[in-house]
Amino acid sequence: MSTLVERDANLVWHPFTQVELSDPPLPVVSARGSTLVLEDGTELIDGISSWWCNTHGHGHPELCRAASQQMQKLDHVIFAGFTHEPAVALAEELLRVLPHRYDKVFFTDNGSSAVEVALKMAVQFRHNRGERRTKIIALDDSYHGDTFGAMAAGARGLFSAPFEELLFQVERLSTEGSQNDLDRCHALCAAGDVAAFIFEPLVQGAGGMKVYPAKVLDGYMEVCKAHGVLCIADEVMTGFGRTGPLFSSSALRYAPDLICLSKGLTGGTLPLAVTACRDEIFDAFRSKDHTRTFFHGHTYTANPIACAVAQASLGLTTSEACAERRAAIERQHAEFVLRLNALESVRNPRVAGTILAFDVRDGGTAGYTSDVARQAARFFTKRGVLMRPLGNVVYCMPPYCVLDRELVLVYGALEEFCWALR
Repeated sequence: MSTLVERDANLVWHPFTQVELSDPPLPVVSARGSTLVLEDGTELIDGISSWWCNTHGHGHPELCRAASQQMQKLDHVIFAGFTHEPAVALAEELLRVLPHRYDKVFFTDNGSSAVEVALKMAVQFRHNRGERRTKIIALDDSYHGDTFGAMAAGARGLFSAPFEELLFQVERLSTEGSQNDLDRCHALCAAGDVAAFIFEPLVQGAGGMKVYPAKVLDGYMEVCKAHGVLCIADEVMTGFGRTGPLFSSSALRYAPDLICLSKGLTGGTLPLAVTACRDEIFDAFRSKDHTRTFFHGHTYTANPIACAVAQASLGLTTSEACAERRAAIERQHAEFVLRLNALESVRNPRVAGTILAFDVRDGGTAGYTSDVARQAARFFTKRGVLMRPLGNVVYCMPPYCVLDRELVLVYGALEEFCWALR
């Protein structure tokens, strides 16, 4: 009888995977808490929260219960022309806890789509007001998703190269926030054709877990606000406590006009995303003129089961116990960084909330295509830890439920790996 991996190889195309260079996928059959169980019984500590989305651990009883109970009431219904309690209740709770002030919630089902919606809202907002402002400003090394608009807003390179001629122009600013950067931001905004500035607040995820200070964004946003440029906070990865506070944009002096959420929204159980905005933006679409409608939607928009789970997850995330656990993980990360600082193979160790990251001196090509990623994945799997480095950037982003003894095992594997590179 064929194994799961053999059956997979005949039929399935995996994301971000070059089959001629990659090892076969790991066959996961179950998961609980911070632990994944493979087909042969091997257990792995989920050191990356299953692509940064699993916040409270796999199979959390409250989230499972919320899904089960909602499935027995209403599994799904079209959201154009209909509504339901889970969506409205979730919107109420989100608007209550989001930093600054937002008034309306638009549901989608993944982070890239949440960004697409924000970009389209910003451009059509101007269009509906009779203004031709279509240019987008973004940061160097940014990543906002893989659909076309989100891809255009992200940094150009390996991921986007085949589609370069199809992507709209985006102006870039650095995360240094120098006076030259501020002058360039002012010049771009003063031209009067910029619709929006999009950014990942405080930590750029796929760009290499790059940490930068809030004052950089404060400077850019002050200029943008002065020129009426909408600001979009992409909190798909940073939201729901990942960098310490509930939302990274709470550290900003100025309020983003739109905020994009996904990943931790449902605790990593079901696809769901949100783009929230203020009434000022929503009102530009309110009209008896049908052409001013926001023509965007997804089949599974505001899926009731996902919304019910998200509401349960939000309750867990905003609890005092969860805040204390996140703080404890951050303290443990900070203590481990002191050990990393002593290793010659490690550069720029950094911590932001529950995110620990460092660069590896590999002597080869830095960046996403570095051989370190494949070497590291194999190394950590043999030691019972799931890691997926971003090229030569190694990071740990565990579920909040990770046990202290599990973190000790993760740190031990990380240190061993770094020693092996000497």
